[in-house]
Amino acid sequence: MKRKTVLITGCSSGIGLDVAKALQKEYKVIATARKKTDVEKLQKEGFEAYELDVTQPKQIDDVLQKILKNHTYLYAVFNNAGYGQPGAVEDITKEALKEQFETNFFGMWDVTRKVLKIFRTQGYGRIINHSSVLGLVSLRFRGAYNASKYAIEGLDDTLRLELTNSDIYVSTINTGPVHSKFRENAVAMFFKNVDYKNSHFAVEYEKELVEAKNSSTDPFSRSSEVVIANVHHALSAKKPRARYYNTEATWMLAFFKRVLPTSWLDAILEKI
Repeated sequence: MKRKTVLITGCSSGIGLDVAKALQKEYKVIATARKKTDVEKLQKEGFEAYELDVTQPKQIDDVLQKILKNHTYLYAVFNNAGYGQPGAVEDITKEALKEQFETNFFGMWDVTRKVLKIFRTQGYGRIINHSSVLGLVSLRFRGAYNASKYAIEGLDDTLRLELTNSDIYVSTINTGPVHSKFRENAVAMFFKNVDYKNSHFAVEYEKELVEAKNSSTDPFSRSSEVVIANVHHALSAKKPRARYYNTEATWMLAFFKRVLPTSWLDAILEKI
């Protein structure tokens, strides 16, 4: 039986790579990454892999054309590419905020709208967009990332309504803390874009981001297996769920968001 074709963005490491490897036996995974060296590594591991920076529209077009040429159909896309930009709202420049949205939101949107044209022609397809627990609640010093993930929530909620009565499904993955290079990459972006030594929050930055930059002791962190299981369900279920919560932290904070007064929730989030 011919394997269904699944496109995954952001496969250089972490969740994207782990999901790609886990799906490889059951699906024909098209793995993509921004850097040529990462693409070459993926190809050596047996993937059909392409260079794809989701902020570059032409690269998206080229990859989709190659997929349709080689496979005719595309079953699903897992929009996983993204990163975190730490820093207080007052310390984030417009350029850094735009850069955050270009990858996390506009890149995902561009892939989604172009894939939708393929799915409309086929009459079926699955879109899995990687949001976060921080698309449901907010944390201090995560304003740029929070905003980009909240935007995904709004877009996905709208897409579901627009795709009613079709065989095209949209699922949102809300991931909590998972062991990956996410924190390491986020801290690198912090040093790149934030003048933290001259910030009102300099002391807190030093404690939370600078001193803790190599820390991986978060008791709520889980392996990528939780994400893999939910992506697999979103691909294989007859009717996938609209939203998948990964990790206990996501479930707990999503519950608090629904039932607690805002002031109570703020008091909890300020301590995280």
